Amino acid sequence: MTTLYVDRKDIELRVSAGSLEFYEPAGKRGSVPLNQIERVVLRGSVRLSTAVLGALTEAGAGVLALSGRHSRHLATCVGRPHNDAVRRIGQFATYLDPGAKASWSLNIVAAKIESQQRLLQRALRQRPDKRRPLMRSLGQIEGVLDSVRLLSEPTTDSLRGKEGAAAAAYFNGLRNLFAPSLNFNGRNRRPPRDPVNACLSLGYTLLHFEAVTNCHAAGLDPLLGLYHEPAHGRNSLASDIMEPLRAHIDEWVWGLFRTRVFDTRSFSQDGDAVLLGKDARQRFYTRFNPLGTALRRLLRVQVRSAVRHFDKRGREVQALAKAGGVVRA
Repeated sequence: MTTLYVDRKDIELRVSAGSLEFYEPAGKRGSVPLNQIERVVLRGSVRLSTAVLGALTEAGAGVLALSGRHSRHLATCVGRPHNDAVRRIGQFATYLDPGAKASWSLNIVAAKIESQQRLLQRALRQRPDKRRPLMRSLGQIEGVLDSVRLLSEPTTDSLRGKEGAAAAAYFNGLRNLFAPSLNFNGRNRRPPRDPVNACLSLGYTLLHFEAVTNCHAAGLDPLLGLYHEPAHGRNSLASDIMEPLRAHIDEWVWGLFRTRVFDTRSFSQDGDAVLLGKDARQRFYTRFNPLGTALRRLLRVQVRSAVRHFDKRGREVQALAKAGGVVRA
């Protein structure tokens, strides 16, 4: 199955004879069979009809639309969902259960911090010249992780505090792995203000899209998160699912700069925002494909675990309702 990136001006998408076709003003440029497309990422001024969206949805392909200048997320279109409503009942019941919700959230935060810890440990082996700042960050992260594991009654606020403390220590260590010329001093966004954050933002956007499509395909509601509270227009469950995998994006972006796939010349400045150039985006997409394949496998593991829990909870709630019992959170 194929991830299709459409990042070129004045492209029109059409559907004909089971294929997605690409047209420029000068005429047809090429085509790809619909049954080979698993997802489509559109950037900028791409034209397509509802018939094209319908054909992609019918084929089970997800569509992610990004803005032309800053690659901001504009819209997501996903394929057919799983048809078992019982697991959504279980998801809603879990959201309403403070204890189950707290347990889920603690596992999410602990897994995220552990992944950050593992990345810095690998970095320490590769960059012994940065031993002092990396060891300092690792020591701080270990302390936060210990305190998370010792929480007897975790709350969203307490976990967010732990997550924030770990993130501060983590990025203080991570920034030492990048050349000073990149001006990477930690995480920033909306807009990203340095080349590293420009890559992180695009990578996280693609990862979040994968989490949304995986949740939707499994019959879960991507909007109803347990750690990330539901908010208008936010796919909070997808944010929950992707949190432990962010460090994979971080390590991959480090590799892009470590191996000189990118340098400062690969980016442009637009006010406060730093943007990937056109050639840099093509290199980004090409190299993201192998990572995307690995991340999708990990996401499926995460989603299957959630499905097992929600299915069990949903059946319990359904059985209790049928028996005339009172359904309580």
